[in-house]
Amino acid sequence: MAHDILRRLIGNSLTALDDGTYDLAGRYDLQGSGRDLAGEIDTAARHAAVISEIKFSSPSEGRLRTTSDPATIATDMIRGGARGLSVLTQPHLFGGSPDYFARVRQAVDAPMLMKDVIVDTRQIDAAAHIGADYVLLIQAVFESGLLQDGSPDRFISHAHKRGLGVLLEVHTAPEYRRAQDTRADMIGINNRNLDTLAIDMNVTCAILAECGKDRTVVSESGITSPEDVIRMRGCGADGLLIGSSIMKSGNIEQAVRRMVSAH
Repeated sequence: MAHDILRRLIGNSLTALDDGTYDLAGRYDLQGSGRDLAGEIDTAARHAAVISEIKFSSPSEGRLRTTSDPATIATDMIRGGARGLSVLTQPHLFGGSPDYFARVRQAVDAPMLMKDVIVDTRQIDAAAHIGADYVLLIQAVFESGLLQDGSPDRFISHAHKRGLGVLLEVHTAPEYRRAQDTRADMIGINNRNLDTLAIDMNVTCAILAECGKDRTVVSESGITSPEDVIRMRGCGADGLLIGSSIMKSGNIEQAVRRMVSAH
């Protein structure tokens, strides 16, 4: 049984679907970068492989930044050395929009991840229309008991058929092991508990120490300093998805470069 916060996140996506947020056929037909995000992470050499995230609000912190041109923010992130970009498309609680994603896609040629609470393959179709390279799926959503199809396999297959890679997000060791049994291209370990929104920076380290890894792993949430970057990389994370701390910065480019240069 899903807890209230996860239930609310799923409900928000269902509302956005009903509102037509993801009905993008005929509005957009953008191409992805043609670059593999996992490959970009794996070839980052000595610099930290940062996926920098554009979001204007979050459930845990509320408003992060006054809404402004996402394309300008994205350009600053790329200048700072981000290997890829994550853009929130969920309008409720996150202040996201598929239109923001499309504006960024038209401004940069970096690999891009559509970040959302995906509960329906129509959202994956939307990702293809706005030029995404990857989509985020959340293991806990499929295990919540709130979806008709409680397995991520159909969604992963659908994404692959649309030419999209998949970052499958987990929070616990059992979820991680189940994710390893899928064809997800990367596994994300979220240091934030979606039931409580609490962050525990030991989560990435504990899961990788217990389970090892068989593909590219991205550590998500709570990364606010170069020291956090160094620690997550030391635990075995290949990439770092960093959103709030960068979006709250007065100098986006400098904030990204500070994380990328951590060693």
